[in-house]
Amino acid sequence: MSPTAEPRQAATVLLLRDGRAGLEVYLLRRTRGMPFAGGMTAYPGGGVDPRDADTEIGWVGPSPEQWAVAFGCDERTARELVCAAVRETFEEAGVLLAGDPGDGTVVPDVSGEDWEEQRQALLSRELSLAELLAGRRLAVRSDLLRPFAHWITPPIEPRRYDTKFFAAALPVGQEARDVSGEADEAAWLTPAAALAQLSAGTRPMLPPTSHTLGQLAPFPDVASVLAGSPPEPLRPIIPTLTEEPDGRWVVLPDGTRIRLAVPLPS
Repeated sequence: MSPTAEPRQAATVLLLRDGRAGLEVYLLRRTRGMPFAGGMTAYPGGGVDPRDADTEIGWVGPSPEQWAVAFGCDERTARELVCAAVRETFEEAGVLLAGDPGDGTVVPDVSGEDWEEQRQALLSRELSLAELLAGRRLAVRSDLLRPFAHWITPPIEPRRYDTKFFAAALPVGQEARDVSGEADEAAWLTPAAALAQLSAGTRPMLPPTSHTLGQLAPFPDVASVLAGSPPEPLRPIIPTLTEEPDGRWVVLPDGTRIRLAVPLPS
């Protein structure tokens, strides 16, 4: 029996806005052939980078110590997770959750060519988030984020993640852009519409995505999500997988069963 893989720390962001049909969330469809979750719909996010722990980064809002309490981790990991959430949202959606540390304003527009050069430098790891923000005299706005959920990949999987889910409103003046090289589609959808497409077989997604969309569905607007996060106690959810005559199922600790429409990617 091969040893159980150690899960890698990761951060995922449910980027939200109020649309004509109600609450909308930004979803990416990962390109097929990717080593993890290829072809699946997901939120912006990814693994923690070592430089996400930089203690010199500007910071406004709840401290890493407060985030550590929320997620039940140490302070360094909490800092990494918040910074990874901010970095990945900029890398994959072109949205930057940062602002002026003095007057508390959020940066209103990050779509220019100079911003794009720095986004690309973040992707290639030529630039760290701390360096980008310091050069522009900006700070991470941790107060724009809310803890939402915590999932850990089952032990039987060869590629595992310990993922903290954050909720955040799209900042005024910014637009999410389909800039991720890891996605072949990006869309704003209501949770109900996304789940309907999942049921129809046209939008496959892994259980953490479908489950958190179900948690979003009762909220009428962004303000209520931010006020009501987390929607459930932030206990880590470690699902188990079961093979039954009617297919493969993911079983959550509370007994909830989620059918796997497609095999889990390895």
